[in-house]
Amino acid sequence: MSDDLHPLVEVADETSARPAPSQAIGVAATEEAEDAPALGEALGGLARSGAAYWLVNLVNFTDGIAYFGILNLLVLYFSQDLHIPDKYASIYVSIMTGLVALLMVPGGAVSDRIGTRNAISVSLALGTLGRGGLWACAKVPPSALTFCVLASLAVMATSTGILQPALYAGVKETTKKRLASMGFSLLYAIMNLGIVAESLVSPFVRTESGLNWGIRGVLGCMAAITLMQLLVHLATYPQDLKQEGKKEAKTRVNYGELLAGRFLFFIFILLPVRTLFAHQWLTIPDYIFRCFPKEVADRYEWFTALNPFVVMIGVPVLCHLTARVHVLRMMIAGTAVSAAATFLLAMPPNPNNLIAYVVIFSLGEALWASRFLEYIADLAPPGQVGAYMGVANLPWFVAKVTTGFYSGAMLAHYLPKGGTMHPETMWTFYGLIACISPIGLLLAYPWLRAADKEKTQ
Repeated sequence: MSDDLHPLVEVADETSARPAPSQAIGVAATEEAEDAPALGEALGGLARSGAAYWLVNLVNFTDGIAYFGILNLLVLYFSQDLHIPDKYASIYVSIMTGLVALLMVPGGAVSDRIGTRNAISVSLALGTLGRGGLWACAKVPPSALTFCVLASLAVMATSTGILQPALYAGVKETTKKRLASMGFSLLYAIMNLGIVAESLVSPFVRTESGLNWGIRGVLGCMAAITLMQLLVHLATYPQDLKQEGKKEAKTRVNYGELLAGRFLFFIFILLPVRTLFAHQWLTIPDYIFRCFPKEVADRYEWFTALNPFVVMIGVPVLCHLTARVHVLRMMIAGTAVSAAATFLLAMPPNPNNLIAYVVIFSLGEALWASRFLEYIADLAPPGQVGAYMGVANLPWFVAKVTTGFYSGAMLAHYLPKGGTMHPETMWTFYGLIACISPIGLLLAYPWLRAADKEKTQ
């Protein structure tokens, strides 16, 4: 275990001047808003940020293709190709996605320790191995299937657990402070661009109207893309850079500060609405395949591509338009929009309702998701972005794991194969769960904003 994981003893002057997360809630989003550059200036500045910033985003783009290209089909691959029952298929996927969030904590420390370039290299190598192993699972003997599946998922989770903090750190290293907000917004948007690209191509690879390689063929293509990106990265990415040439002292992470009251509440109150993200790959695939005709199911990826398409466009635009809006207000508004959209599925299945749900849910996501990343990165002392991002993603672990343990049973009960289906009831439950996030943030708003006064005392 890295020494950076031990309690903080003493911090350099620049680091010690930062407020603790418990004090800083409600401050970071407002103090620098006055200095926010114009949209054209921000985009122009990022265009001139240098090769390293765009190479980070190239990895971000191709991994968005590969990771979500597999994730969006994983439950279907387990049930249709590997003949794993619904209950276990959702649990396996939840274990993998939960491990991703859990491993971001040590993964962030690893990234801080070995540097962005090396962390991305290790991640892509593991991603190639894990995704290739998952593709090979269809050919292993039944007695070895469970081990092959779980081992491949564990390697894939480790890969992403290292990669995500490394990408966040890479953006902070390669952008100036005034451009950080738009830098993180573009990182989020470009990841979604990768998802859009994958979603448009995947049906052509998978169905008989194209190459007819099936779901397994898509998985093989995703493993190949990861391998090619690894080779490009090794050949082109420069040695690690530090933001604006500043030397960053190696400091030990104070997890006591990280787990302080307001900060802990802030990250965990988002857990209920985050379950809706997990349902995008745990529930939506079977919902579409079981409740809609074949011509809709054959274009399933096109429906799911609406989410990243809206987010890809909406994040940078909404980030600029709301740069002066307090981060807590954005959290409340964004989570409320995403939660409310779920009730569109609490009506009889209809393609128009499905499209409306995806669009509105995505606009809610665009309102708050990238601002959350920017906020956590701003809180992190120099050299500790990875560790802070890892801890901030712990609620993802809880959301992904717990959602999988009930989503399969809910599918079996409300959307049984060949039985009477009641998707409206299922989605009503899920919408009510998601509403806990905006309501909790709204009720706690005075307490969270009180940190502003504490900081000035």
